[in-house]
Amino acid sequence: MAIPQSFIQELLSRVDVVEVVGRYVQLKKGGANFMGLCPFHGEKSPSFTVSPTKQFFHCFGCGKNGNALGFLMDHAGMTFIEAVKDLAQQTGMTVPEDDLSPQDRAKAAEQKQKQNSLTDMLEKAGESYRQHLKTAPKAVAYLKGRGLSGQIAKRFGLGYAPEGWRSLASVFPNYDDPLLVESGLVILNEDDDKRYDRFRDRVMFPIRNIKGECIGFGGRVMGDGTPKYLNSPETPVFHKGRELYGLFEARESIHSAGYVLVTEGYMDVVALAQWGFPNAVATLGTACTPDHVQKLFRFTDSVVFSFDGDNAGRRAARKALDGALGYATDVRSIKFLFLPQEHDPDSYIREKGSEAFSQCVAQATPLSKFLIEVASDGCDLQSAEGRAHLSSNASPLWRALPDGALKRQLLTELAQLIQLDPAELAGLWLQQAEAAAARSQPRGSVQSSANQSSGRDTQAYAADAAYDPEGQASPFESTRSAMFQKSGSRSRPDGKTWQKDANGKWRLVGGSEQPIQLGPRTPLASRADHAVRLVLTNMALWDTLSAEDHALLCDLPGEHGELMRWIESQFHDHGPLAWGTLQSELRNQVFAPLAAKLMGGHLPVEPGAGAELEPGEAHKEVRMLLNLMLIDQLKVQETAALKEAESGQDPAAYQRWRELHQRRKSLISAQIP
Repeated sequence: MAIPQSFIQELLSRVDVVEVVGRYVQLKKGGANFMGLCPFHGEKSPSFTVSPTKQFFHCFGCGKNGNALGFLMDHAGMTFIEAVKDLAQQTGMTVPEDDLSPQDRAKAAEQKQKQNSLTDMLEKAGESYRQHLKTAPKAVAYLKGRGLSGQIAKRFGLGYAPEGWRSLASVFPNYDDPLLVESGLVILNEDDDKRYDRFRDRVMFPIRNIKGECIGFGGRVMGDGTPKYLNSPETPVFHKGRELYGLFEARESIHSAGYVLVTEGYMDVVALAQWGFPNAVATLGTACTPDHVQKLFRFTDSVVFSFDGDNAGRRAARKALDGALGYATDVRSIKFLFLPQEHDPDSYIREKGSEAFSQCVAQATPLSKFLIEVASDGCDLQSAEGRAHLSSNASPLWRALPDGALKRQLLTELAQLIQLDPAELAGLWLQQAEAAAARSQPRGSVQSSANQSSGRDTQAYAADAAYDPEGQASPFESTRSAMFQKSGSRSRPDGKTWQKDANGKWRLVGGSEQPIQLGPRTPLASRADHAVRLVLTNMALWDTLSAEDHALLCDLPGEHGELMRWIESQFHDHGPLAWGTLQSELRNQVFAPLAAKLMGGHLPVEPGAGAELEPGEAHKEVRMLLNLMLIDQLKVQETAALKEAESGQDPAAYQRWRELHQRRKSLISAQIP
């Protein structure tokens, strides 16, 4: 969105930089200017000045300077557009949006109003949880047992959700308000239209955005219940893949410490702050994404990922590496801290102390070293095959790095391990990347058809098929030069000879003209099988799906639909459960055999359907399957709408058909790579 320069100048003339900076920094009058401790670097005596006459801030210690917009971008981590909108909202100005239609502007205003209503609701709920904590001895004892002080609990706004099913009804008299469901505070059971609180008998961790607004919650059980952590679902104000727990509280500490610690859990963040590391943040029950990394680099040029010492921690580190590679420029530092297998940051710092944890941070593994470790995993570097395996693993990681000295040095190090010249290795990787791109071309292109042979069913090899050796490519032909000729005949790579018949069709010669008998084929698993299996494997996927997706799965025919409706009820009651837990709960259900079959590994799968997928990959897979199922559903609805339109009984049927048709076309386009 292009904002006119005249509007920017008018906006800056209306705001007071002293007021803007004063929201984040404690300022004191000092002559003609205001003074304070610089929020961009650690200092004990103030060298940070704000001039009300020049509408400018400047630090004599670190050199940071700028106007009100620059301060919000540098300190609050806002983008330029976000900073402009923030200041415009304070002054009552409307940001010009000439490129938007009146309908789009009205829709944006409505969306903004809804977001404000949702954050107000969440703030009100958070205040209620904080009040309940004061009268909840069990919750207070739990927090004290984890070594947390009242001061830290207050800083992070910790609270307690009571045991009752409808405790929030005393906070929100209109408990039937649809926004309570949309905010994630209340769950609606669509079968009986009953509502109840999502969070019950849990210690509550409010999640704040960079402006300090409450956008969601994480609730932790105090005993052995499941799930251990229950998070708010995705809402118009809360997106797990973009938000970080504790970032609002940690901003100034990140500036003063010079780096940010990224952990996996809420309690890690709070415990580290208690023990002298207030510069910690946590991902919100999901893998670290590129959006997370990009947001962190708005506040610092140094990131240390601190993970649990178990296998799950190593997998999380691998995901973080993928997310960080694109931002690993020559002026940034990215490191990975691995604790002993039995520890997470919370338990380690409570047992070993701050000094020991500080040493771990200092000895964290640099990104370059971790990249080589990941690429070398499982490779025998004493053999040519092992070094080739390393090359295959390292290629996509190295290519994801931005150009610069780090990338070139890593190429040299990897080339030494692989025992190739760096230029030769770079050329090889380029060739492989181009070949992979060619293979991904849409069906029908020359590049695609030449590479389809490996996945083609062997029934295409039937002898009496109308096969043309002179065609562009055949299922069992890697190059056309592989055929040899004799008068009126040609041979395939398998040595069999083909000859044209009286009708000009090519057929096998030599008496072997009967189709090869392959026996009965086991039918492939259906899309419904795959989608249900993905949800059973990773129940947290349910939280990422829309209401339409839920309806599509719950309305599946037969036991598939019954199983999905049961999963939905389990998710509402308990949150995401592991398959092992689901198995015991499924024991007496009529659809238990179906679930066992889907999870038993005996189901034949379509090419490319992986057995076990990481959460991000599983989400993409289930999204693709649901889109395909939705396309089929829309086609049926289109046919029905068209019949109604042709009958003339429903005047709106033709418009409905056009809308359904357009949506189906959009979904089909999205499925094409």
